[in-house]
Amino acid sequence: MNVPDVSIVVPVYNTMPYLTRCLTSLVEQTIGVDRMQIVAVDDGSTDRGGAELDRFARRHPGVFTVIHQPNSGGPAGPCNRALEVATGRYVFFVGADDHLGPQALQRLVAAADTWGSDVVLGRVVGENSRHIYQDVFARTEPDLDLFDSPLPRSLANTKLFRRELLERHAIRYREDMRIGSDLPFTLEACYRARRISVLADYDYYHAVRRFGATNITYLSRPEERLRTVEAVTAFVAELIPPGPRRDAVLLRRFDHEVARLLEDDLLRLDREGQRRVHEGVGRLVRDHLTDGIAGRLGAETRIRLALTRDGELDDLLAVIRRDARTGAPATLVEGGRRYARYPGFRDPERALPDACFDVTTAPDWVARLDATGIAWETDEDGSRVLAITAHTPAPDLSALGADRISVSAEEIPGDVGVLRRDDTGTTVRITFPVSRLLAASAASGQRRIVSAQAGAFDPARALGATSATGAAGAMAVRAPRLRAPQPVVVRRGTRFAALTCTVEGSGRLLVAVVPLTPQRVGAHLRRRLHRAGAPAAQPAGSS
Repeated sequence: MNVPDVSIVVPVYNTMPYLTRCLTSLVEQTIGVDRMQIVAVDDGSTDRGGAELDRFARRHPGVFTVIHQPNSGGPAGPCNRALEVATGRYVFFVGADDHLGPQALQRLVAAADTWGSDVVLGRVVGENSRHIYQDVFARTEPDLDLFDSPLPRSLANTKLFRRELLERHAIRYREDMRIGSDLPFTLEACYRARRISVLADYDYYHAVRRFGATNITYLSRPEERLRTVEAVTAFVAELIPPGPRRDAVLLRRFDHEVARLLEDDLLRLDREGQRRVHEGVGRLVRDHLTDGIAGRLGAETRIRLALTRDGELDDLLAVIRRDARTGAPATLVEGGRRYARYPGFRDPERALPDACFDVTTAPDWVARLDATGIAWETDEDGSRVLAITAHTPAPDLSALGADRISVSAEEIPGDVGVLRRDDTGTTVRITFPVSRLLAASAASGQRRIVSAQAGAFDPARALGATSATGAAGAMAVRAPRLRAPQPVVVRRGTRFAALTCTVEGSGRLLVAVVPLTPQRVGAHLRRRLHRAGAPAAQPAGSS
């Protein structure tokens, strides 16, 4: 019996019609169906997904192993069930709503065989404006260091794994985790791997954002996300001894998963939910936030984390409310230190330590920009631009160690000019030419976080600035209480795209290029009809 080169694992739960495109991309792989095994686990789908798996299995006998089971509540169980029957030299996990580039598996397996890699990452790109961290895909690397690279920011399971490694160390998914179970799985595989490689020369994996964003990760509540990050943090602490290597992995947990729990949308939770988040994050900070991690976090996140440890819930909410409603406060310079004058700072009734508000060693605080105006405008030469007016509390950038502020939508630089300086700070105007946004965006559409950094534009830092934390040396531009402008529609070759500038629930500013496909337009119209209370039209031929 021939051993397949790669077993592709596809956990399936209610992903039609995306599932059809996913499976088609697998059977059309240039590696050839004779070199692969597709293990698909139908986790109690109710949308004809199970029947679609059976249809593909009939059309491709000997290629598919289809397992039907009752719904387990998450992807961990189906992935473990698939690993029990996988026989390939390598294993690759694919989300049932995603798809692969035609040459993906052939290139990944060839790289693993050539370099002796236990784990291989192929560049992942987002579709339907799904955001994907790109810093780890900056270049092809035969030998990537888990602890000295952006890899801890990209621990999704969309990688090629040597199956012998998984079996030797009994690496499996945590079935007690409804979401995020791929994080400890991937982390342990990378930690045990003899060699990790990354390929940046091809679009290997297309991660699709569903219209309506209905999967369990998008719908998860803060309390569930808190439980997930607690479980992952405990796993890291058990797997990796204390020291810089553990800190390198936990930095990502604090600057993303934990920081997300303390974003502006915490204000919308009920009081009991806010209390649970405050107490839970406080425990994580006390138990796992070392000085080495804290020193690499952005100012905003450090302040909020400190208030879960040293302050009461209302102290934390007052800081978040200030950011959400009016933007960053003024900065006090005293005795060689700099302090953000948030509510509670040196309030005798609160007795909070000055250290909670110290931004002296936070270069990203200089680049703390709050947008005060957003508009689509026509520039002097007649070209269309996205114009953003923003304010920083720093009246004199040079006094704070910076000669300028650069702003980018990740790798796309904006043009920045100072409008005025006064006692409240510095106001700047940022423009992004529409032509520049279109040229840098894939046909499938991309969503980018707008961020600022002190000093000249650095693409590597900008690509890493994907949260409000500034952990990569940049800080997301905020837009407190600002209404985003209407999208503009532009021609892109023979097709049309909508350019949007929106404000997330976290308060961050995002720019997106959205292709106007019939499916997207139809989904948008159905959502508008649903909000208006009108019955949605049935597709032709439906019953």
